[in-house]
Amino acid sequence: MCRLYGFLATDATRLECSLVSAQNALIVQSDRDGRGVRNADGWGIAHWVGEKKEVIKSTMPAFADKQFVEIASSIWSEAAIAHVRAATVGRVAEQNTHPFTFGTWAFAHNGTVDEFEHVATRLDIGPFGPPAGQTDSEMVFLWLLNRMGDYGLDPYKTATSLEPVVELLADAVLDLVDISVLSGAPRPPKLNFIVSDGRHMAASRWGNTLYWTHRRGVRDCAVCGVSHCPEADDTYRSVVIASEPLTDEHWREVLEGTVLGIEPGAHTLTRDLLKATV
Repeated sequence: MCRLYGFLATDATRLECSLVSAQNALIVQSDRDGRGVRNADGWGIAHWVGEKKEVIKSTMPAFADKQFVEIASSIWSEAAIAHVRAATVGRVAEQNTHPFTFGTWAFAHNGTVDEFEHVATRLDIGPFGPPAGQTDSEMVFLWLLNRMGDYGLDPYKTATSLEPVVELLADAVLDLVDISVLSGAPRPPKLNFIVSDGRHMAASRWGNTLYWTHRRGVRDCAVCGVSHCPEADDTYRSVVIASEPLTDEHWREVLEGTVLGIEPGAHTLTRDLLKATV
């Protein structure tokens, strides 16, 4: 069922501890997460510095891949999405490994859409298909790209504000739930998503755990003892989103049925999806 990581900051920041060295770093969760599940079917990292995006993927287990350690230890970034996969829909292959990317956008998913072969027939991906792989997650991302124009977003460009990104993701979750019911799925879909253009980020919690923490000002890391952004000042802000708390810091649980949005300056916006369904 995978594990997710999202990061957005005011300044380029070293991500090594969150991904490699922390008490419950993503590499730890790839071997055994808090549920006792191994997420060993590949890993991927998308990260941005300014508007430049880089994506690295592997079908190796992160915990057994020296490349993961080397790359994760070298990244300095203002925004990142990382993912370790436990395959459910689609074989173990690089084209099925998250994050999926297009233009300046990246997307990752923790969860499964049951009866997806039927759900997929109801998802209009327009000119963004066909998918490269076989996953429900990639198909959902292509569907999101095709819907962006309805929200004033451009799949080829960075968003100008956070609100439409949150609305896009929130409506997508609710619509996927309805589509799953119409498709005869025996269980509700699990739809923990993270999407970002490198300047804005939105994450949904629907069916799996999700946490976040907000870091303010420059301080030494509690894991390695040095600052991860030594040139920043007291205006530094960052937000980390993860399927499980990564460190011994104070983490807040994202409430079930919520979309959490983050924009430059680490300002946040939430939407209550459960309220929308009442």
